[in-house]
Amino acid sequence: MSSVAERGPIVDAPWLAEHGRDPTVRIVEIDVSRAAYDAGHIPEAVLWNAYSDLRDANYRPIGRTEMERLLSRSGVTPESTLVFYGYGAVLGFWLMKAHGHDDVWMLAGSREQWAQAGGEWSVAMPVPAQSSYRLSAASADLLASQAAVEAASADARHLLLDVRSELEYGGERFWPSGATEDAGRAGHVPGAISVPIDLLRNEDDTFKPADELRRALEGAGVTSEKKVIAYCTIGNRASHAGGELERRVTELPRGRRSATWLGVEAIGRGSEPAFGTPAATRARDGARRRRGRARDGCRRGGFPRRCRTAPCSRS
Repeated sequence: MSSVAERGPIVDAPWLAEHGRDPTVRIVEIDVSRAAYDAGHIPEAVLWNAYSDLRDANYRPIGRTEMERLLSRSGVTPESTLVFYGYGAVLGFWLMKAHGHDDVWMLAGSREQWAQAGGEWSVAMPVPAQSSYRLSAASADLLASQAAVEAASADARHLLLDVRSELEYGGERFWPSGATEDAGRAGHVPGAISVPIDLLRNEDDTFKPADELRRALEGAGVTSEKKVIAYCTIGNRASHAGGELERRVTELPRGRRSATWLGVEAIGRGSEPAFGTPAATRARDGARRRRGRARDGCRRGGFPRRCRTAPCSRS
């Protein structure tokens, strides 16, 4: 298979149909609920839950040891061709790239494209052979730590890109669904620029044309002179934005490309830097708020354990 650098990180449904049962290929669906997976998934695919598998009990990213256990029980080895699909495909892709797994790909966009291309769903639960995976340390160029985000918030050479909705950025919500259970501190990291992910992607989670993306990002101040850290709530939206910065929109030399910090819980619930809601944000007119509410309404089914009052969507 050609490298990601040669053809980009995307595979299509016909490729998966042809190679999905190859012994070196491991397919992983990532979602916030197992409902869709249980109803039917790509044959041989295992499920990673974005909350219970990739987050600990306090909703912080799991540690290196826990990630190694997840990979091992999924039958993934350092030599595996790893393909992600589903709601969190981009999150899985960049998480593995950050840890140095080069042979990683994704089926971008809606999971329904599998069926639309003629693929059949399976309800059989695969039992992969246990492996023993040892991860490399995460790359600071792709996965920013809390300390890096704190430093970047006061550094003009960096740009913090908040890709959550306007309501989340403005402090009216913490979870995108509007649920209040286990909510952290609302608002945004001081100095962060708001570019809601819906300005960058279509309804089916594919990205808008490059010229539209470039206009939106350049309008927010994204330039080749700045190192960008994108953030959201659990990392999925930030992975979409960071991945697009890396892959298609900007032409930055290696080491100056966007880093994606997977989640804002560590800062949002900590003491410093405090999330803030400036007066200009609080004073947004009612029409803009109503547009945000209409756009940010939940679009997915399934109830993650923290969103018991409404289905959680596009975290």
